[in-house]
Amino acid sequence: MSAEILLVLPFLLLLALIAIAPLFFQNWWSRRYSTVSLVLGGMVIAYYLFVLQQTENVLHTAQEYFSFIVLIGSLFVVSGGINITTKDLTNPQENVLFLLFGAIIANLIGTTGASMLLIRPWIRMNKIRIAPYHIVFFIFIISNVGGVLTPIGDPPLFIGYLKGIPFFWVISKTFPMWVVGVGILLTVFYFLDKRNYHFVSISIRKQIEKTEKWKIQGLNNILFLFIILSAVFITSPPFLREAVIITATVASYLTTKKSIHHANHFSFHPIQEVAVIFAGIFATMMPALELLSRKAAALDHISTSFFFWNTGILSSILDNAPTYLSFFTVAVGNAQINNEPVSILLMNDTFTEHIIAISVAAVFFGANTYIGNGPNFMVKSIAEHYHVPVPSFFSYITHYTLPVMLPMLVVIWVLFFL
Repeated sequence: MSAEILLVLPFLLLLALIAIAPLFFQNWWSRRYSTVSLVLGGMVIAYYLFVLQQTENVLHTAQEYFSFIVLIGSLFVVSGGINITTKDLTNPQENVLFLLFGAIIANLIGTTGASMLLIRPWIRMNKIRIAPYHIVFFIFIISNVGGVLTPIGDPPLFIGYLKGIPFFWVISKTFPMWVVGVGILLTVFYFLDKRNYHFVSISIRKQIEKTEKWKIQGLNNILFLFIILSAVFITSPPFLREAVIITATVASYLTTKKSIHHANHFSFHPIQEVAVIFAGIFATMMPALELLSRKAAALDHISTSFFFWNTGILSSILDNAPTYLSFFTVAVGNAQINNEPVSILLMNDTFTEHIIAISVAAVFFGANTYIGNGPNFMVKSIAEHYHVPVPSFFSYITHYTLPVMLPMLVVIWVLFFL
């Protein structure tokens, strides 16, 4: 077995444990997941530092992880200071409108921001009849597919923006895919939710309708959300962006009333779990991403379908931002002749098709597993904190990804990338 394959084994083992451990030895995993994640990650980092002596690679990955967790954590804390009081029972039409609203604002405050802001009210407004599919479709639509229209929407698209993709170019090219993808998912959700709603007795519906109310508390945190999202565009000097975000986060937490945190059942456990799990993922996926880049760069005459499916499949199990960057680099390398800037390359129709395919696939396929995109795992963790039933890693894939997401992705591929 070659050394490069051996280096990928810790990543594969970590993925396997994330999928299997909660099913077969949940108590052990809940106590030891942090140790396992950090040990596996530490093994890879130690090999890179002391055997390969690739300190720069390790530092670059550490910086990416730090930026990732600072942004994810800040949006978690600030959104936890906003309490949206909802009615206790919503009908399928209202739920569809709520998900559509989330899909829209995901492009303004990011899929992470929208997920953290809306998951608690989503749970409350469906608490009488909440089922696993409520959480899954929230992840599908708000945490992933909805955010494909702007560089703010999802981290892969922001990387594209930093690499030279014009800000409004994204929505001009991905809007048809957004309409089809969100439309299909909302339609499937509506029929599932309509069936579920019929099981709630009419007497309970009428009783709740008399007492329904909507109220928002903690609106001062909207200002901190704006500061955080504005800081995302700071590119220099190093760590200024993170310093601004951390400052805004601390100010938000200290100025939020304890009653709001109490009403939201706010705790740091979900973000702690995400921070530890993704520390292991970021560390162990270094050799996997390097192997991917080497294999892909050696290919010639790459089709749009290749970019769509390979970017997508790997975005389902790797963090979709570095996966996007890997295939973006391959696309640029295949299109460049004399080191032209990306803005010039976009005049090439083939290159444009490749970038659209990479962008849509990275965002859409990120919904396929809990680890495909940062917000997915956080939504799952918050739902579990509220004692909401959520599918296991495998059940998520077999009961929802394969029968719902996969057909939608095939439709997107046939309509736009075949």
